[in-house]
Amino acid sequence: MEVEGASPAIRSALESENGLGNGVVKKNSELKDKMEIEEPSAEVASNSGSRGGWEKGVARVKPEFLVKDHVRELDPKFLSAADQEKFGNPDISAALNAETDGKRGPKLKGRNKNRSKQNYREAVKVCSYISREADCPYGAKCRYSHDLKAYMQTKLPDIGDECIIYQRKGFCPYGLTCRFGASHLNADGTNKKADGFVEGSLVSDVKNGMTKDLQRNLRKRTFDFHDGGQQNKRSGKDRKKGRDVVVAAVEAKKSIVESVIEADAVAEDEDVAVADADIEDKSMATGDIRDEEHIRLLPAERKRLNFAGKLYLSPLTTVGNLPYRRICKRLGADITCGEMALANNLLTGQQSEWALMVRHSSEDLFGVQVCGSRPDVMGRLAELLKAEVSVDFVDINCGCPIDLVCNSGSGCALMGRSQRIEGVVKNMISVLDVPLTVKIRTGIHDGKNIAHELIPKLRDWGVSQVSLHGRSREQRYTKLADWKYIAECAEVAAAAADGNPMPLFGNGDVMNYQDYYEHLENTKVAGMLIARGALIKPWIFTEIKERRDWDISAPERFDIFKEFTNFGLEHWGSDTRGVETTRTPRRFLLEWMSFTHRYVPVGLLEQPPQRINERPPHYVGRSDLETLLSSSHCNDWIKLSEMLLGPVVEGFQFLPKHKANAWK
Repeated sequence: MEVEGASPAIRSALESENGLGNGVVKKNSELKDKMEIEEPSAEVASNSGSRGGWEKGVARVKPEFLVKDHVRELDPKFLSAADQEKFGNPDISAALNAETDGKRGPKLKGRNKNRSKQNYREAVKVCSYISREADCPYGAKCRYSHDLKAYMQTKLPDIGDECIIYQRKGFCPYGLTCRFGASHLNADGTNKKADGFVEGSLVSDVKNGMTKDLQRNLRKRTFDFHDGGQQNKRSGKDRKKGRDVVVAAVEAKKSIVESVIEADAVAEDEDVAVADADIEDKSMATGDIRDEEHIRLLPAERKRLNFAGKLYLSPLTTVGNLPYRRICKRLGADITCGEMALANNLLTGQQSEWALMVRHSSEDLFGVQVCGSRPDVMGRLAELLKAEVSVDFVDINCGCPIDLVCNSGSGCALMGRSQRIEGVVKNMISVLDVPLTVKIRTGIHDGKNIAHELIPKLRDWGVSQVSLHGRSREQRYTKLADWKYIAECAEVAAAAADGNPMPLFGNGDVMNYQDYYEHLENTKVAGMLIARGALIKPWIFTEIKERRDWDISAPERFDIFKEFTNFGLEHWGSDTRGVETTRTPRRFLLEWMSFTHRYVPVGLLEQPPQRINERPPHYVGRSDLETLLSSSHCNDWIKLSEMLLGPVVEGFQFLPKHKANAWK
């Protein structure tokens, strides 16, 4: 196995049969010599509360791979400052593992909240124009350095010999700042161009980026929204008048079409010019109602939604970025959707929010997910998306359980406000020329399901498809998804009086092809959204299409990470900032590894498949690389990232999302 762009030291670490070397981890033989292999005890074997008499909630790994009497050790450097102060002593792991009067010591559990984003800043920030040998339009007023010699003295060493951008496109726009610059820099530091490279041929594979002009118009509030979204600000009398105007406009539009058809029939034996003039006179008599931006599209004119038989990668906050979606597309996903974006941030031209709109050319069926609670705001957003974004559908998030979102009346909180959600849906449908879908949960409070009441209303309001997560907002992601209730809601969605049922997609706990086909065959769902199952093992789409459990090898899993880093370097850049964006916390490789380590290889399981609620026990893999990939300790994730992206920068810190990942 080779890593594109890897340094010789990294390559040598991967030359061994097991995929690791140079002391990155201890050899499996050494591990097995020092660890006793666990045989299932009679007590565990007799446990009747789980599959096949195994400990409940634990994946059933073959005894020869289990580690007996594993003693946990805590790594304090991966604790938050509050937790370090709370437990603060050098024997913290001993204190947490100790038992007093038969009781365990203080627990370290939950999530690390309010994690700060770590952005690496170079000692000398060189001007991007100068780094690619162009003239800087700002000249002496430029706030970035034009001193290349000073920059080269502080630049971090190259990571590898092959630049993925230069290799695939024939030119690297990052020039001197590229961390793989040896492949495209001359001895004097000038940038090479590959043979056959044509100036101006460097075309981006990414759509939906925000231009400077668009950002300026949004920030200065000069973007032309016409009348979209204003209907809900008017009084009741004005709203009725507005509805009458729309109805009249639609009727007039029908009349125009009929007039044109009739005029064409009459003009067959007459002068065409006279007929055209007559038609134009009829059109002008109706004023600007010919303008599509002021007339609600007829149902037949709107694009149709066809998700039948397609695999849908659920929108995933933080981890569902463009490089990750490209991985899933290659492995079999049919439908992809961008991360949830907040309506107000999009309308004010916030760059970080617009980054969630981007679409790769390989995403042939792509949508964006938006979140907001005000009908007028969502109406204006619909106009903005229609004008500036290339999508096949737009999804409204009415299922986000996060307090920050729900406290603003958005997300799952919108499910409890029927009139508000009706205004949001109708305002957006009146503007969009693509299908509108909605994602919901079973309800807000545990045990008080309301989705079955909302689904018929959404269908009547014109929603093209609904996705239902089988948990309430109160549950968040605990307990198993309620597929019995999803089945009931699928029946409701299918019971359309007009004979045109609305498709409903189920969501929750699908982690293997058995889960997928069981739900598809036993319920009336049209399909499923796959979320955490795809985070843990993105090859689930291949398994579903081929109806098999894929015993993927450790080198193949590592190759997926290698592919992700290459896609990340293409998307975020091959300079130091791009490298650290690909790697660092909240951005994005390490965050993804907090899910992938939960996967237990099929060949190690006594009773496949692994279920999503089954945590891995402590075990060793069939190779050193497989053991490292299974580690729940975040320091091992950093080691894996260093094999792909070189050593971390000085002062690098990583606080995992879950406190449990600070344990060795």
